Amino acid sequence: MYSVEISNHIMVAHSLKGEVFGPASQLHGLTAHVHVAIFAEELDENGIVIDIGNALEVLGEILQPLNYKNLDDLPQFRGHNTTVDFLCSYIYQRVCDAAYLHKLGREPRELSKVRVTITENPIARASYEAPLTASEAHE
Repeated sequence: MYSVEISNHIMVAHSLKGEVFGPASQLHGLTAHVHVAIFAEELDENGIVIDIGNALEVLGEILQPLNYKNLDDLPQFRGHNTTVDFLCSYIYQRVCDAAYLHKLGREPRELSKVRVTITENPIARASYEAPLTASEAHE
């Protein structure tokens, strides 16, 4: 299995609901280092998994509306605890959507899976990994 991994980061504010979060239940900042790996069983005719430039552009488009925002105020996150675990799955689905919109430069059926990892500090990170799937909008 081949993979290409790209990364970027965002700076956001949020608060987490639940006793388990202790002081993080208060509004606080987070610099999230986002890593996206896209997998394929085979390389394409150019000898690549995907076009890295396209992937970097897609990730930038996904993260830009979140950067320097309070996630608690964004309508797409209402009713969700914006943990890094949750954000991984959110970004995963946006990457899958981009693949189905042909923004990665390869047919979606040729891609196997996507893994999103968010590092919130040097000793803690969360990931979400699943087969490439279309959201309801692309089925």
